[in-house]
Amino acid sequence: MRRALIVVDVQKDFCEGGSVPVKGGADRAVAIADLIRQADGQYAHVVATRDHHIDPGAHFSEHPDFQNSFPVHCVVGGEGGEFHPNFAPAVTSGAVEEVFYKGAHSASKSGFEGAAEDGTSLTDWLRARDVTDLDVVGIATDHCVKATALDGVRAGFEVKVLLDYTAGVAADTTSTAIDELRRAGVALSGKSVVLA
Repeated sequence: MRRALIVVDVQKDFCEGGSVPVKGGADRAVAIADLIRQADGQYAHVVATRDHHIDPGAHFSEHPDFQNSFPVHCVVGGEGGEFHPNFAPAVTSGAVEEVFYKGAHSASKSGFEGAAEDGTSLTDWLRARDVTDLDVVGIATDHCVKATALDGVRAGFEVKVLLDYTAGVAADTTSTAIDELRRAGVALSGKSVVLA
């Protein structure tokens, strides 16, 4: 068994003060950075995903439904797309080995829709390193964390979501997401932060 940690979208726009804030996001950024620092060999690899929008079409809306459309966020070159400062040192230190960018011209909620700067997909990157098991953390439980975990299962990995290291947008959608993950065979531990 080779386990990897996937950190989903711990970016400024998804934390307090951002354009699509998730309450508790900044605290989860601290917790995730601590998880990585204290992993002590638990993970063969640590990677992160990042919303990276250029022109995602209807995903950006002045009248968002907060399911498929959202206010403008994580625009390439903008500050909101940067990793939250509570998490960013894990990336700059090299503890996070690779970043997978998603959503340049689409919604792309799942990290498995993303690619590294050299164009390598997340699936191919993990398989090239013989990864079999994934732990998924990040923001938001009921959106991109859920989508990434579900796609991980579809790609043939054993997937666990560490809910203590996630933040959800709303209690009802987070509960629904957790039920959906459980039905798909995703292992769950802990409890998601929902402060909405």
